[in-house]
Amino acid sequence: MTTLLSDTPDLRQSIIDACLWMGEAGINQGTSGNISVRIEDGMLITPSAIPYAEMTPDMMCKLPIEGDWDKTGLKPSSEWRFHQAILAGRADVHAVVHAHPAYATALATHRKPIPAVHYMVAAFGGAEVPVADYARFGSEALSKTVVETLAERHGCLMANHGAVTAAPSLAKALWLMEELENLARVYTLALTTGTPVILSDAQIAETLDAFAGYGLQD
Repeated sequence: MTTLLSDTPDLRQSIIDACLWMGEAGINQGTSGNISVRIEDGMLITPSAIPYAEMTPDMMCKLPIEGDWDKTGLKPSSEWRFHQAILAGRADVHAVVHAHPAYATALATHRKPIPAVHYMVAAFGGAEVPVADYARFGSEALSKTVVETLAERHGCLMANHGAVTAAPSLAKALWLMEELENLARVYTLALTTGTPVILSDAQIAETLDAFAGYGLQD
């Protein structure tokens, strides 16, 4: 079982560092992404519309795991609803990362899931990375469709929007986002040379069994 984290300046700084890394890695642009982490008495999430380079630990927004935020202090990310709903509904998830990586978002504009073109698709919990239906950013409808799509997955695309990953730790959620973008790039490149061969459900199931020894299903 993952130990719940305490709300400390170091933890808050680690969220900022993760945001900065996403920009440096080309996974995100501007202020469009957001990150949340479960803590002992709620969750921390990045504030709305503040450039990551200007964030300080005291700017992180603290919210309850269930219920509305108290409307004091900085406004949390516009996507706080689906962050909160994922954490509330998934005891195995302690960190959520949302970003707009280019290849993943390009596939999301076609509303195309990423099939099993590579065995690493299994890291997301099944034989494809699915696509959540479109709904306006920040809306209850978007929260609902993202939560439903992630019910048995650790990541998904978001139609005409971006991608989200959910994991037991921030490090794992970031790794999944990087892996998701790489899979999207591989699939996109494979499509330019024809129709790629898709691994079978049995082959993905075999991979999931093998992953159990590497901690990739945690």
